[in-house]
Amino acid sequence: MALSASAAGWMTAACIAAGGSPDPAIRARSVWVRPTGSPPALRHEHVMNEQMIRPDHIRCIEHIWIPMPDGVRLAARIWMPAQIAPEGVPAILEYIPYRKADMVRARDERNHPFLAQNGYVSLRVDMRGSGDSDGVMPDMYTQAELDDARHVIDWIAAQDWCNGRVGMFGTSWGGTASLQASIDAPGPLKAIIAVCATHDRYEDDIHHKGGCLITDTFEWGATLPSILALPPTPASGRDWYDRWMKRLESLSFPVENWVREEARGKYWRHGSIKHQADRISCPVLSVGGWSDRYSNSVMSLVDARPDCVWGIVGPWGHHYPDHGHPGPAIGFQQVALDWWDHWLKADAADAPWPRLRVWLREFDTPRDALDRRNGAWVQTGPAAQETGRRVFWLGAEQVLTQEQSQQAPDWAVPFDLRHGEAAGDTGYFGRHGGLPLAQNEDDERALCFDTSPLAEDLLLYGSVEVELQVSAEAERSQICLRLNDVSPQGVSSRVGLSVLNLALDDDLDAPDVPPQDGPRTVRIRLPTAAYRFRAGHRVRLAIASSYWSIVWTPPERGQVRIRGGHLILPVLPEEPRALSEPFPPPRDLPETKSFHMLASPVLTRSKEIGQNGDLITKWHQPPMSMCFNDIETTFSHETRAEHSIDADDPTSASSMFSHQMSVDRPDGRASVSSQVRASSTADAYVIEGHIDVSWAGETIFERHWSRVVDRRFS
Repeated sequence: MALSASAAGWMTAACIAAGGSPDPAIRARSVWVRPTGSPPALRHEHVMNEQMIRPDHIRCIEHIWIPMPDGVRLAARIWMPAQIAPEGVPAILEYIPYRKADMVRARDERNHPFLAQNGYVSLRVDMRGSGDSDGVMPDMYTQAELDDARHVIDWIAAQDWCNGRVGMFGTSWGGTASLQASIDAPGPLKAIIAVCATHDRYEDDIHHKGGCLITDTFEWGATLPSILALPPTPASGRDWYDRWMKRLESLSFPVENWVREEARGKYWRHGSIKHQADRISCPVLSVGGWSDRYSNSVMSLVDARPDCVWGIVGPWGHHYPDHGHPGPAIGFQQVALDWWDHWLKADAADAPWPRLRVWLREFDTPRDALDRRNGAWVQTGPAAQETGRRVFWLGAEQVLTQEQSQQAPDWAVPFDLRHGEAAGDTGYFGRHGGLPLAQNEDDERALCFDTSPLAEDLLLYGSVEVELQVSAEAERSQICLRLNDVSPQGVSSRVGLSVLNLALDDDLDAPDVPPQDGPRTVRIRLPTAAYRFRAGHRVRLAIASSYWSIVWTPPERGQVRIRGGHLILPVLPEEPRALSEPFPPPRDLPETKSFHMLASPVLTRSKEIGQNGDLITKWHQPPMSMCFNDIETTFSHETRAEHSIDADDPTSASSMFSHQMSVDRPDGRASVSSQVRASSTADAYVIEGHIDVSWAGETIFERHWSRVVDRRFS
């Protein structure tokens, strides 16, 4: 019986899902079938699932379903070797909500085909409620999401093309999902790679830092709904439009949860493997970048589990390391392949790599963007096992000294809402630039303590701990700490940053009783670092009481006083070893590209004074567009941000983020515009959001929402 093109596509996908070997002569491209007479808002086009022998000698399936126990189906794209032995091959999973069909398709093409060429089945799975998958995503890291990952791993291991050995990897959300799956890992999961991932959702993510609300939470509050509001593709079935409508009807705006949960609590402990690292049960390669907030997890996990965690930290921001910026980048795909070959193909128990391979930074002249950081690659064991302690005390004349003063010091911390103007941004989204600028002006707005010029190099390696005796007039006060490197020419460059909300307890939980009057001792850890302070440079500790616009302002002015303290530096006692084997250089993958960039304008940043004297900072990522030739689809996105504050009024702070996404494909154009505005009083956060979704030029969904969230602690 002759089959239609569509039927052949569905049968091919079903054959492979069942473990069969379809005719290698089958070669299909996207075929779009348009019903005649259907209005734009009601079209139900269908695209054939793609099953082809590609020029790179692998097979690719554009879409198949993976069933979950509750009936929800997760959508997957699969790459596999052209020939698979009867006993199957290992499989590797990447599990994220970022639209396998288009949003990160170019990035997927760098990683997954390479793995398939080297003997693995590689899968990209859309999480429930995203992309082509069924279901609803009410928030990040729900229990259903964590359970789904385990079901997907078990499903993969049961397929005829898999030999029962599975690896898992990803960056950002995907890296964090991999870490979460490593806790009491399913039997088939033999190893993971977690890139730019967080082990602590509260401290080392995009929502809070030191118990203080981060403005990035509002950016992500606008971005995540826009991703989820884009439609499934016709490759996922003729009912894609109906499933899209159901998803839009249930669309959530979880930014309200992120703001409401001010203290660590069980909400943030859920999914944070920091609190259960003893239950990691498979080998972990943790990869980060010093220009990314998520880098703190790497050294921390290696210290916590030196028996099963290895770490790499480069100079880059929130990127896969083959596109690492600032550089130098490395050949991530080859590094990953060596990892997978060891754990998924060999039966070796021990691994040949040093526990830590890190870029040892040193002074760079501060600027918004750097193509390459100063420093060098080094290798060591776990940081905690390699370092000694060097203590510097806060001394008279605002010096850092290795001798504790016998006098009772007392310093006032300036309250200046302009402190933070030299912060740059967080690098969270991997956007270009945004590195910290010269810190001198911010240093003038802070209480600073300096060492004398160093007589020899000081090699910081790990997490700096600062202990302060503090008194505060206002219970909900903040402390902001910056660790800076001051060159002989007097240029101040930021090495580390931490903040603390004094209204929370030592674990950043809601206190059982209000803080007592009078001085209290607080301990603040800075994120881990590997940094060489050169001889002749000075170490500076800068203390302030706010850090706008990275951190939301405290609710009121209040004098904070420092009545003594010290910082403990973890220092390498001797020069670390250079890498015994250099990293492979990055490769421009894939060699044959089915996509090209239509527009890639540079992000712009600006500062201005508003008509009423407010300080306004803005950045704008103009529309970026990528065309995917093989599916005749273009994906575009654009983001604007604006922060405003009256420097005399902490309750005047406001932030706005606007995010647009669109998908142009043969059956029509879907576009989403999402915006979040945030402001506050002394007692509440006021959050407003708006989302508009259109199909073929017509608005099909629109929602405006507004929330007032109590400020209990922040």
